[in-house]
Amino acid sequence: MDSNLTRVALRFFRQRTCGFPIALGAALAAIFFFPAFCAAQDVPIIPRAVFDAAPEHDVVKISPDGKAIAYLAPSEQGVSNIWVEDLATHAKRMVTRDQHRGIFGYQWAADGAHLLYESDENGNEDSHLYSADLNSKTIRDLTPFLDVRSSQVLLSPSHPDEVLVGLNLRDSKVFDVYRVNLKTGATVLDTENPGDVMGWTADQNLVIRAASAFNDHLETVVRVRDSQKAPWRDLLRIPFEQAPLLGQVNGGNIIVGFSADGKKLTVGSSKDSPTSRLVELDVATGKELRTLADDPKADIWQVVASNFITLQSAQDSHVQAVAFDFLKPEWHAVDSAVEPDLKYLATLQPGGVFQFTSQDRSGNKWLVQTYQDAGPASFYLYDRKARHAELLYRDRPQLEKYKLAEQRPLLIPARDGFQLVSYLTLPPGTTGKNLPLVLFAHGGPWARDDWGYDPQVQMLANRGYVVLQVNFRASSINGPYMNAADGRIGTLTDDDLTDGVAWAIREGIADRKRIAIMGGSFGGYSTLRGVTLHPDLYACGVDVVGPSDMATLMSSIPDYWKPVKKRWLRRIGDVNNDSALNQSISPLYHAADIRAPLLIGHGAHDPRVKLEQSEKIVETIRKNGGKVTFIVYSDEGHGFGRPENILDFDGRVEEFLHGCLGGRFQPWEQIPGSTGEVK
Repeated sequence: MDSNLTRVALRFFRQRTCGFPIALGAALAAIFFFPAFCAAQDVPIIPRAVFDAAPEHDVVKISPDGKAIAYLAPSEQGVSNIWVEDLATHAKRMVTRDQHRGIFGYQWAADGAHLLYESDENGNEDSHLYSADLNSKTIRDLTPFLDVRSSQVLLSPSHPDEVLVGLNLRDSKVFDVYRVNLKTGATVLDTENPGDVMGWTADQNLVIRAASAFNDHLETVVRVRDSQKAPWRDLLRIPFEQAPLLGQVNGGNIIVGFSADGKKLTVGSSKDSPTSRLVELDVATGKELRTLADDPKADIWQVVASNFITLQSAQDSHVQAVAFDFLKPEWHAVDSAVEPDLKYLATLQPGGVFQFTSQDRSGNKWLVQTYQDAGPASFYLYDRKARHAELLYRDRPQLEKYKLAEQRPLLIPARDGFQLVSYLTLPPGTTGKNLPLVLFAHGGPWARDDWGYDPQVQMLANRGYVVLQVNFRASSINGPYMNAADGRIGTLTDDDLTDGVAWAIREGIADRKRIAIMGGSFGGYSTLRGVTLHPDLYACGVDVVGPSDMATLMSSIPDYWKPVKKRWLRRIGDVNNDSALNQSISPLYHAADIRAPLLIGHGAHDPRVKLEQSEKIVETIRKNGGKVTFIVYSDEGHGFGRPENILDFDGRVEEFLHGCLGGRFQPWEQIPGSTGEVK
């Protein structure tokens, strides 16, 4: 599990048919009367392909010289690739040639002549780092090593022809840093991992001088050195229960960066604080010089399993602003000079949620993405001197002609009074009373649901379902929130999800007889857990790549997970050596209690939750006479990425939910190129 999904990759978790055959699912709707959908009939069914299509423009970034922009867009075959547009001539061209799973992220190299991106084989997560040369039009695999994964890419304008990348080449369990020449492809070992470093930080000379580590005492450690050859020393130690998730996860880094003179270090620290604060440390002594920004309710907004989200100066990399995410992300100015910019940018989109994707070397041109819940995201080129933003693209402009649903942030009280950060999406055109409900559980478990457009949530709402997203305890809202579920994974997490459903029933929103649970990764586990513990609550469930046996999960994790396995065991319990604990929280051992129809999807190459996890529980359910439809995609991993497979599985899940809950649906049809196979 350990979901490291970005907003783009959230769309990987997709689904397929009912525990009933398709024809029977359609027949059930004709037999039973579902009055709650009368009000929704005036809202047209939005074609599934609209929700499942790759964005027309996504991850838009400006070049270092400010003369061009790059973005992700589909090829003629509908596969996401990198494109470049000249800002003067508006000439556009596709610069990569992926024909299978697509590209989901990239960055400009410091020289402005190369674009760097990662890609794996059929979802096996052994990602290689590639460069696309804009001049020669050649694609080069910069890390052409078998069974080796690239992890972190570091750049600096001071060394435009070089890139630092983390690779588990020397030791499969840890990521050393290698220096790669973009012109020649030459690769040399730069910095060796002592065995506990999760993320690396370079100074402005592209020298590795800091690291986030997770030591044997389960402390998150900020480690520094004064030069390439100087010894390492610990600058800050954060106890386990205080550390933010980024300090305990592969590829995570609580360090934001060095000051221009290399004497100060900006860090997201939660030591002696319930939330992560942005602080400045003295590199020589480790003394905390000042708090740059904090929020008493929430941690710093973060890219899961990567880094904190900040705005930094293009000239000297000092932090200008940072965002905190409670119900919605909110920006805090660190440098008062950007306060007018933040106020202006907040006016571009109702709701005021935006993110900086890049800026040019001068720091005057910013690429800004604005978000909304019920419509497309927008990309603006912001001229800071003129304080003017020019709209470039909307990511999914076709959405503008449809009526979408509002996603409402709210706090739901758990049974013990704890306030659960949640999101409620009601179908457009309904009264919001006595409706079928889909409880949509997020992955991780140390991740979170947040506010903004989600294609799957909107598709479900369009079909007539209330969608409830509950950030159960263990979610990465803040320290107390995340730590509250330690030792109670599968119990307290389930209680919180169940309490969210109970709230919706009490409020008259949900019809207690028409409730489904679904999710991917840990959300899939939550689905399996829910239908075993509450056979009378859920009418059906959808599980995508969810583990059914926690001990098997811990025993089969990839080598590069092993340095953080101790974090899993600390938070979950030692399921490998405590068979009673494992059997109590693993759905596999309670499959006889499952009475609700299940739809289970899995990728054959999943390196985290092996295919056997789904195979075993499917076999057990069937032996007990239960209803389960099992779909395996031969070219997918931990979630679904290929457009054909996403469209296939979403069509099947529509008919599954229709048969179980009675919602509207667009009939499933065979998708050419999909590898989904009913097992």
